[in-house]
Amino acid sequence: MRCSCALGRYIMATYVDILKSEFPEIDTEVFEYITGVLDSGGADFEDGEEVYDAIGGLLQGSSADCKNEDDIRDICQLMFDTLKLSNGHAGSKQVLLDAPVQLSQISAESGKSCVCWGNCTVDARKLEKAEAKLKQKQGRRNERDSQKTTSPLVLEEASASQASSKKDSRVDLSGKNRSYDIRIENFDVSFGERSLLQGAELSLSTGRRYGLIGRNGLGKTTLLKMLASRSLRVPAHITILHVEQEVAGDDTAALQSVLESDTVREGLLKEERLLNARIANGTAEGMETVRLSEIYAKLEEIEADKAPVTLTVEFSGGWRMRLALARALFPTNMLDVRAILWLENYLQTWQSTILVVSHDRNFLNAVVTDIIHLHSQRLESYRGDYENFVKTKEDRLKNQQREYEAQFQYREHIQVFIDRFRYNANRAAQVQSKLKLLEKLPELKPLEKETEVTLKFPDNFEKLSPPVLQLDEVEFYYTPDQRLFTKLSVSADLESRICVVGENGAGKSTMLKLLMGELTPVNGIRQAHRNLKIGYFSQHHVDQLDLNVCSVELLLNKFPGRNEEEYRHQLGSYGITGELATRPVASLSGGQKSRVAFAQMTMPCPNFYILDEPTNHLDMETIEALAKALNKFKGGVVLVSHDERLIRLVCKELWVCEHGNVQRVEGGFDEYRDILQEQFRKEGYL
Repeated sequence: MRCSCALGRYIMATYVDILKSEFPEIDTEVFEYITGVLDSGGADFEDGEEVYDAIGGLLQGSSADCKNEDDIRDICQLMFDTLKLSNGHAGSKQVLLDAPVQLSQISAESGKSCVCWGNCTVDARKLEKAEAKLKQKQGRRNERDSQKTTSPLVLEEASASQASSKKDSRVDLSGKNRSYDIRIENFDVSFGERSLLQGAELSLSTGRRYGLIGRNGLGKTTLLKMLASRSLRVPAHITILHVEQEVAGDDTAALQSVLESDTVREGLLKEERLLNARIANGTAEGMETVRLSEIYAKLEEIEADKAPVTLTVEFSGGWRMRLALARALFPTNMLDVRAILWLENYLQTWQSTILVVSHDRNFLNAVVTDIIHLHSQRLESYRGDYENFVKTKEDRLKNQQREYEAQFQYREHIQVFIDRFRYNANRAAQVQSKLKLLEKLPELKPLEKETEVTLKFPDNFEKLSPPVLQLDEVEFYYTPDQRLFTKLSVSADLESRICVVGENGAGKSTMLKLLMGELTPVNGIRQAHRNLKIGYFSQHHVDQLDLNVCSVELLLNKFPGRNEEEYRHQLGSYGITGELATRPVASLSGGQKSRVAFAQMTMPCPNFYILDEPTNHLDMETIEALAKALNKFKGGVVLVSHDERLIRLVCKELWVCEHGNVQRVEGGFDEYRDILQEQFRKEGYL
């Protein structure tokens, strides 16, 4: 029989009151965890059993008087009742009753149609009807939700598997393997039901720098994550530092993500919190107080309190990337990575093995010693930089094509003989011999060629007479004590192909928003042609996309009134075809999301594009296609980019944003690169 233990007195108490009364010696951290669970997810519990499933085990271990399972279940049921009461009467105040009220007694009085709780009368029958309606309504909502695209919370996950010998495992566990080379043979990587790699091999020699390349969505980032998480077997003594594509913009303090990678600091802070909780709870022992003093001394020694308080959400994409690099390179502490040029020089001196995913061909030419090409669910290695890869790959393709043609002609020659003498009795033996020879020949596979990427920006609009867009003597600041621009004067027209460069934080994105009219100058004038129609691509374009819907639905919601075929055709123009168009946007790769953003941006047919770091996640083939599309486009273009290849292919003007102004560099990118090199030399970085 379950013990009532006067639980009735808690009918109007909060779950916090019940917890404190029934478990007076509960550990502080356990108490905070349980109340956190009930506070944040209380409305989601269906009954007392779900509360028991969530916290029953913790309560069992916190019971000083050894409550049995039934007692714990009763307590969980009561806490569930208080949660339901609180949710049902959000404005009412909960109070502790002076006299106990036995639940068993109330439930036994079967003829009652209502129960009085304090000053609130609840009709039991009406309550049942209301609950039934609520469940019916919730069921309809769940049915509607199930018909929508899958939420990112239940997206497919990546997985990896590999064949490994017992000998390799024993050597690794014994600690005798001191080699820093990595060789992973015969492994598979998948994302949900999609196979990304099959029977692949990866060899990384210590000290060499590898560039991992391949089309968007083929699994480059997933492969890095499988290595970083050791889902693929990497010798235990090898440390892996994983730099992600981008640090998410959130409320984490600037450099907190860097400091969190310092395991010594984080371990001390965690131990400090635990000891303080035990002291506050009165359960600390004498030596623990001494240990706390040692921790404080160590934290002071390493200056653990020096972290800045700027939030990562306030950083531009370039600075978020710097935080990501800083996390991986800690405690080397060369955190001030001001430009790709600095990073190129720095990584050339890096002593450990590097595996980098990059779509910047100039960066790859400057940094890597080897290229690993991911295509057709396999990895192919090439010695040398990217340019050498391109040449070697072309040579391989030519050789494969010649081999294919030779095999095809040989087969045709045999087949002609067979067809000619198939019914000639005198040649029957020879025909049979040729047939057997044909069967033994290896399967003839046509040459695998990657599909060409094409992008097109529609330009069915009238010419606009200049001036099309200009800023005249513009002054702008977010706070008066930090003036970002003073007397900024720039102009662009439909012939413009302008690239804006400069250090992160110099105001490039702000200047673009001033040009678009999203920000209003403090002083000065913005002028725009009355028929100007601007298309904008944000460096944080993912923030502009609804990740919970598929690409077709995204365009439908943004531009209603067209048929599905039109949306699919628009997406197809940017490489989002077939099942890609019906998958949740959240499940797409970074490059594929960029293509969806292009499709969304160009749908209204703008006559002027302002692009903020459009190449961040694009593969090299798509960057080339973007350059061609911009060159064919008949409207104006202003773009912020650090991709040297795109700048050289597209831009006719180079603007440098620095020191509160924008200056035109007559010598183009070559002159700007020389300026940067000289700056780094003066600052001692080179």
